[in-house]
Amino acid sequence: MPYPIKLNLPSPSLYIFEEKKLLSKSPSMLMAASYLPAVQQTNARGRSRDNSSIPSTPALSLSPSITASYEDNTLSEDDENNCLVYPITPPTSEQIFTTVHTEFGHCTNEVYRCVSKHDYTKPFEEQTMEEPPYYIIFATHISLFILHLLGHMRNFFGKWFVKSYFAHLMPQNGYALLNTNFDSFFTRWLRGCMTDCLCQPVTGVPGHTIVILDRHSIDNNYTQTYTGGKTHALNILSYNYLGFSQGGGCCSDAVKESIHRYGISNCGTCLEGRSSELHVSAEALVVRFVGTEDVLISSMGFATNSTFIPALVGKGSLIISDELNHASIRIGARQSGAYIRIFKHNDMSSLESLLREVISQGQPKTHHVWKKVLVIVEGLYSMEGTVLNLPKIVELKQIYKFHLYIDEAHSIGALGPRGRGVTDYFNIPPSSIDVLMGTFTKSFGAAGGYIAGPKFLIDCL
Repeated sequence: MPYPIKLNLPSPSLYIFEEKKLLSKSPSMLMAASYLPAVQQTNARGRSRDNSSIPSTPALSLSPSITASYEDNTLSEDDENNCLVYPITPPTSEQIFTTVHTEFGHCTNEVYRCVSKHDYTKPFEEQTMEEPPYYIIFATHISLFILHLLGHMRNFFGKWFVKSYFAHLMPQNGYALLNTNFDSFFTRWLRGCMTDCLCQPVTGVPGHTIVILDRHSIDNNYTQTYTGGKTHALNILSYNYLGFSQGGGCCSDAVKESIHRYGISNCGTCLEGRSSELHVSAEALVVRFVGTEDVLISSMGFATNSTFIPALVGKGSLIISDELNHASIRIGARQSGAYIRIFKHNDMSSLESLLREVISQGQPKTHHVWKKVLVIVEGLYSMEGTVLNLPKIVELKQIYKFHLYIDEAHSIGALGPRGRGVTDYFNIPPSSIDVLMGTFTKSFGAAGGYIAGPKFLIDCL
């Protein structure tokens, strides 16, 4: 059985890329080009149906990087009909974007089409966090106080008059309670009242819309019964930015083929010799996409931060972290044993003043020079919607000579003209960043993460 990607490894270097000329004549490029007429037809039908007054955009065509006759790095494949690399048959216009704004979410409205790119003719806009008015804070605290008061009153009277509903909160046959009344209070009286809005069972592909299984409760959400009905709802609870998590199409075909050839799992760690050719080819694709020297992929995005940060720094080192960094970064920083300092969210003046202080003072008590100074930030903060001021932080990096670690879990695939993250958005070379971390769960519809950087760093990790 042929392998999905045959790796041509010229001696002595271990590169999996091979130089190819005249890409416009490549069968793979011709197969990719067959997608474009289908998309053009779908575009035309969508505009004529929804936005007849909006001027049309130029017809889709192969980019100059594909049609030009010059050398480029491409994966070397012998099996051109392998669905792990290319779809078996090009889709028709009816198969692409069958339902507008749902699974594939193809948008034909020019108002919502833009290029994700920083305009250097304008100064970088500092996005300030909006503070809620005092009356909202006051009303929220009053509401929580009333919920707590009613919950404690129901607990007190329920243990006396409705013991059957509170048996799990009282000792039974000499056994102690697994959860005390206080421990389970939030689950029973706060979260339980909102269960009809939370934890909705869903089915189908996580697209712009999603299908919810209908349910109802007759005992204040203590138990719930499924009715058998389904409801289409707007999906604001999952990722899948680029629509790679598909119910059908080339991505699904590749998943089926990979399971058929390689099984569900390698059933072992890469350290024990369980790396497959899919791991190597995936790392090679990420290298080319991100633009760094080397990449190391991980099986979990959260663990990428929490396990690799302790491998980068340790005792005698300093970690400077944004106050709103993700929990995985915080856990990794604590496990590293390094000294941790926090600066205000995306505030470069706060970062610079902190750098001056900690570098001039050195380590606490001994005042020795820090072994390493690692600044950890995120490219795009998902909960706040703020973008990292990368040009300023790179300028500070050149002045104070610290190492820079950027978490691109949400920015990779979503920012930049080519979707290559915050470095692409600001047109800054990825080589100017020491460590670029990203995940496959947000934009690429998969699982895992990666660490990208210089080859000597990846070899050490």
